[in-house]
Amino acid sequence: MQVLRWMMLGAAGLALAGCGSKTETTGSDTTTVATNTDGSMMANGMGTAPAASAGQAFANAAAASDAFEIETSKLAQGQSQSAAIKKFADAMIKAHTESTAKLKTAASAAAPAITPDPALTAAQQQALDSLKPLKGAEFDKAYAAAQVDAHQKTLDAVKATVGNKDVPQQLRDFATRLIPTVTAHLNMAKGLKS
Repeated sequence: MQVLRWMMLGAAGLALAGCGSKTETTGSDTTTVATNTDGSMMANGMGTAPAASAGQAFANAAAASDAFEIETSKLAQGQSQSAAIKKFADAMIKAHTESTAKLKTAASAAAPAITPDPALTAAQQQALDSLKPLKGAEFDKAYAAAQVDAHQKTLDAVKATVGNKDVPQQLRDFATRLIPTVTAHLNMAKGLKS
């Protein structure tokens, strides 16, 4: 359970990572300073890659969230013993595949265009890997908990993005339209645990 919470915190942190960027000018030197997700500072030219823009960070987090939902739901199709879990998993695969397409459209319309990176975070990969050996009722319980945690963290990140003026308008509009869907998925996932 703790691993899943860390995974979702990582995704939310990634979505907000670009929010800490600032440029400092002293004399004739300009240094870009960004805040890492752990709160430490990093500067360009010091061997550390610059932080992603807020829009890129959100697009990456949303794409990774969709990929995580799809992959865990594919596992559920084969490892669950519950008809309700399998039905939910089918709905998640369909909804998150559609969400990925809408994300790509919104990201490509941003100026400059953004390409979402669907690579799972280390925490997401660990959570996915922890589900792989489980079967039946044990899988169902872990999958339901993972879905509640994932959708809650996604909802929090999406709501934070809506008001973030550093994120391109097209992605903020996408996030706004996503809130009712993520809320519905969260409520459905909570119902799986009852």
